[in-house]
Amino acid sequence: MTSSEIRQQFLDFFASKGHKIVPSAPVVPQGDPTLLFTNAGMNQFKDVFLGIGTRDYKRAADTQKCIRVSGKHNDLEEVGHDTYHHTFFEMLGNWSFGDYYKREAIQWAWELLTEVWKLPKERLWATVFRTDDEAYNLWKEVTDINPDHILRFDEKDNFWEMGETGPCGPCSEIHINLSDDYNNPKWVNAGKPECIEIWNLVFIQYNRDENGKLHELPSKHVDTGMGFERITAVLQGKKSNYDTDIFTPIINSIEKLSGLKYDYNLPAEDKSINGLNNVAMRVIADHIRTLTFAIADGATPSNDGRGYVLRRILRRAARYGRKLNLKEPFLYKLVDVVANQFINVFPEVKENQSKIEKVIKAEEESFNITLDRGIELFENLIDKLKKKNEKVIPGNEVFKLYDTYGFPVDLTNVMARENGFTIDENGFNKLMEEQKQRARKSTKEKLSSVNIIINSTDDFQISSNNPTEFTGYDELKTNATIIGIKNENEKSFIILDKSPFYVESGGQVSDTGNITINDTHLPVINLTKINNQIIHITENESNIKLSVGDKVIATVDEKRRWDIMRNHSATHFLHKALREILGTHVQQSGSYVGPDRLRFDFSHFQKLTESELEAIESLINEKLRENLPLIHYRNIPFDEAKNMGALMFFGDKYGDKVNVVQFGNYTMEFCGGTHVKNSSQIGLLKIISESSIASGIRRIEAVTGAGVEKFIKELESKIIKNEELYEKVLDEKKKLEKELSELKLKEKLTLIDTIIKNPNDVNGIKIYKGKVIAENMDELKSMGDELRNKIKSGIGLLISEIDKKVGIVCVVSDDLIKDKKFSAGKIVGEVAKIIGGGGGGRPHLATAGGKEINKINDALNSIEKIISQI
Repeated sequence: MTSSEIRQQFLDFFASKGHKIVPSAPVVPQGDPTLLFTNAGMNQFKDVFLGIGTRDYKRAADTQKCIRVSGKHNDLEEVGHDTYHHTFFEMLGNWSFGDYYKREAIQWAWELLTEVWKLPKERLWATVFRTDDEAYNLWKEVTDINPDHILRFDEKDNFWEMGETGPCGPCSEIHINLSDDYNNPKWVNAGKPECIEIWNLVFIQYNRDENGKLHELPSKHVDTGMGFERITAVLQGKKSNYDTDIFTPIINSIEKLSGLKYDYNLPAEDKSINGLNNVAMRVIADHIRTLTFAIADGATPSNDGRGYVLRRILRRAARYGRKLNLKEPFLYKLVDVVANQFINVFPEVKENQSKIEKVIKAEEESFNITLDRGIELFENLIDKLKKKNEKVIPGNEVFKLYDTYGFPVDLTNVMARENGFTIDENGFNKLMEEQKQRARKSTKEKLSSVNIIINSTDDFQISSNNPTEFTGYDELKTNATIIGIKNENEKSFIILDKSPFYVESGGQVSDTGNITINDTHLPVINLTKINNQIIHITENESNIKLSVGDKVIATVDEKRRWDIMRNHSATHFLHKALREILGTHVQQSGSYVGPDRLRFDFSHFQKLTESELEAIESLINEKLRENLPLIHYRNIPFDEAKNMGALMFFGDKYGDKVNVVQFGNYTMEFCGGTHVKNSSQIGLLKIISESSIASGIRRIEAVTGAGVEKFIKELESKIIKNEELYEKVLDEKKKLEKELSELKLKEKLTLIDTIIKNPNDVNGIKIYKGKVIAENMDELKSMGDELRNKIKSGIGLLISEIDKKVGIVCVVSDDLIKDKKFSAGKIVGEVAKIIGGGGGGRPHLATAGGKEINKINDALNSIEKIISQI
């Protein structure tokens, strides 16, 4: 029986018992910052067990992708050295949410194992919690298990808890003894590969309070988990999970790449050359599955969080590859076999195969350079220590390998153990902490040299501890009252009850401007925030006396703020475009949003090509021209924002209330910054550079609005200085000018919406009219086309002053042309007479012109009479 058949039989069995077969959750948890990776089947139902969520079904079953490499469930060091631990595995599970309970769970588990899969009953053992008489008796009542094979164990083995408090309950595990001594209870829970747990039935019936007391839950649940790899090995009669058809295709590929053979006859503990080769192949086979599935679900190797875990796994696999003489990048070549193996059950792997291969290959290439140099230095160090008869690698040497040569400390530790050495971890950690202290001191000194640092308001004159009300989302000038003041060195530190000034946060720089009192302007040169009160640091060279209670006007530098808002809003479009063009592995790693430019750091595995940059820039500007409106959700509950689908990332810290910024239906993210009202106000975005700032982290710098105009001027300067670049730069200039022109037209077209909202009616015919701003007749015609496209039925008249003359465009909807015989050409000709001109055109759209600008309003007001007389 193949592994695919085993998986399907499990799902079919529980489908026949009324269970809904649900898809696996991503291995990268969505919206659960408590987990690096999904590590159990129950993760996606956590809200149900906590009583804060529901489903539209009471019974469910699935196969869940799981990764266990950190925290309580950390199997990394055992992987490869034994035959049944994995970093990635599938967990087969079935659940009852307040529906069936222990009886059915036990009865169906026994039925599947012994009647469907025909496992030998005499080798099966059941364990229950020491006080769970109900489960103990049910095993004897609803199954024909040997009563002597039902054992009681304590909390360590047979009691499940979600955490220190919350849902919990006893569990009943099913074990199979594959040894010759299968009737001896000593094997159960002894940690021997001959007797393994294959299924855990958890009965969630209690809630543990803060005092540790258990309370019966009103609804009781069942949560079961069966290791797919383990049950497959049992059903296929294999002593090792790696001998099953889950792993053999990968191992076969490793054999081909290395030219070495995997010896299936050797025990896991064998230390011969072939035995060590087996370990290396098992490590690689396991780790490539973890990397493939994690990257497919959006994770990427990096220097922190889950990214660092993946980087460690990849580097561990790469180092074991060296033991098989695989010195060039090879892991990425194994992705194909994994993708094809799971194409029917986890198709997302095949869909993302190309991206996965690129990420892994880039990481391998980067690490190989570090690995070659590190191994050489490590071996030289070991030789020196051996000559001194020392068995501990000093902390300073471990730190040198890490800090100077970039060699990971965990690899140094593993290689040390393989050579019979240990490392001085305390010495290493001490040096690491000293380095961090130096970095913190350096940063503080740099800040002190350019900024005024305020640590508290203890020496302020304070009348209120209330937070400063931020008004800067809606206005840039606010009447306010001083509630805190301190004067020092020709500077005044002012706390206001209300302020439009934005304090640097989330990459957006602080505002500048003035605080005005009695017609005296105090320039705001910096801002900070303490206890949610905004402190305005102002120049006060004349030592103007300020007191608590004074009325002032706080005014933000409007032009500077608008430049900042354009750049900040543009970062949201850039982020979205990067994820669309490059893939959803892209995550923001940092940003700078100032008036001059924007900088955006993001996770990506290689340099962007010219075509990728062009596609990103083109997509952004296309979206900007769509005039997408800002939808700003302020101070809404975190869960509500998450349910809306707002983009958030693991590691970010959010409060109970958050802000969400959305532009149309294109981009939606958690954000507390300030923004333009619609995308057309951003102008154009121009990418001016793309670079690497760290392994796996890229940086894009770009300009918008006035920054684009400055960029164009710089291009013009380059034209003068370098004639060889003339044609190329001129084309770029024309392209940008054309796009600017199109954008201006787009903004003008928004006026059409106002005209449409206020039609007049003549004999049942709707009349849409208005004076608009147009650069030329082509623009005016475009605006006429826009008006005609947006009205279902009616006649439109737009008039504009163009080059000290009058331009007119008239449009008529198709139904009025057909049924009423109206003609735009005839109508526009009549209107043109009023301004001393003439014109005509086709029935659906016609134009006219005239010289008498002072009669524009008369012409507009004539349309109703003209229509009524036709």
